[in-house]
Amino acid sequence: MKKKMKFFEKYLSIWVALCILSGFLLGKIFPQIPKTLSKWEYANVSIPIAILIWFMIYPMMLKIDFSSIKNVGKNPKGLFITLTVNWLIKPFSMYFIAYIFLKIVFGNIIDPELSSEYMAGAVLLGAAPCTAMVFVWSYLTNGDPLYTLVQVAINDLIILFAFAPIVSFLLKVGNITVPFGTLLFSVMIFVLIPLVAAIITRHYVIKVKGKYYLEKIFIPKFSSISIVGLLLTLILLFSFQGETIEKNFVHMLLISVPLIIQTFLIFAIGYFWACFWKVPHSIAAPAAMIGASNFFELAVAVAISLFGFNSGAALATVVGVLVEVPVMLTLVRIANMTKNKFVKKGVTK
Repeated sequence: MKKKMKFFEKYLSIWVALCILSGFLLGKIFPQIPKTLSKWEYANVSIPIAILIWFMIYPMMLKIDFSSIKNVGKNPKGLFITLTVNWLIKPFSMYFIAYIFLKIVFGNIIDPELSSEYMAGAVLLGAAPCTAMVFVWSYLTNGDPLYTLVQVAINDLIILFAFAPIVSFLLKVGNITVPFGTLLFSVMIFVLIPLVAAIITRHYVIKVKGKYYLEKIFIPKFSSISIVGLLLTLILLFSFQGETIEKNFVHMLLISVPLIIQTFLIFAIGYFWACFWKVPHSIAAPAAMIGASNFFELAVAVAISLFGFNSGAALATVVGVLVEVPVMLTLVRIANMTKNKFVKKGVTK
């Protein structure tokens, strides 16, 4: 039976486009709303955005069973590929590709200062491997759900320690100065707090109601909250982005070029490496998908914290959301069409 995506995930790009339009109109018709909300911040972190990001991230963190990490040794090759690609290749290749296109190829079209902000947004996406949508991509490619869980859990833990230093380093290389304290504070607010809250919740619900209740009843109740959080965040973000969009609408298309190339490149590296190493397809596909896809919720939140609502960095991260689903669905098709390549090599049964 052919597997299908849920309605919201399948048309995510359409919802993002509608939110862009709604936010743009909101900022134009009721400019006092974004102006008022922009004043509610602490340590450069927007309180409204923080709340909405929590609504997005907390339900995702609930799905992650960190006790699954004990199974990490069952297929170390898949995990080694994921971690190497995600943390030693992806952030740096993203910087390199973004620099080539935003600074050189499109250098005569994009203002240098704005191109630097776009690069910053690309770097934030490149340093944040996927933690949520990868479960969808794994499902669509018949990936091993338990092993995907292990991969995501390990990556989430690494984000806590590696995201801020990598982003800070790459931005400094690009002559973009950001306060490291704000970067660390953003990771604490948008990753550590919802992560700890989710771990405590899982432990309590399992203790009181059992694991079946948690996974089949409790977690599904929060899926709609996550969706609402994402849509409201995008509407709010683009209510601030009205002027930027008017002046730089074509830039959204230009930003998408390095992001799409990066996605295909990272998938190819992880996928072909797994094939060469004779990793089972059920592990190889999601391993490659984790790096190709992005933790765009975190990237959007940090971009706003560091550069502001109406910044080019924030715009670039949202372009990442816009292109993610159609590009990743293309990769899903490629993975499913090439599954027999693993069989020929004696990889799968």
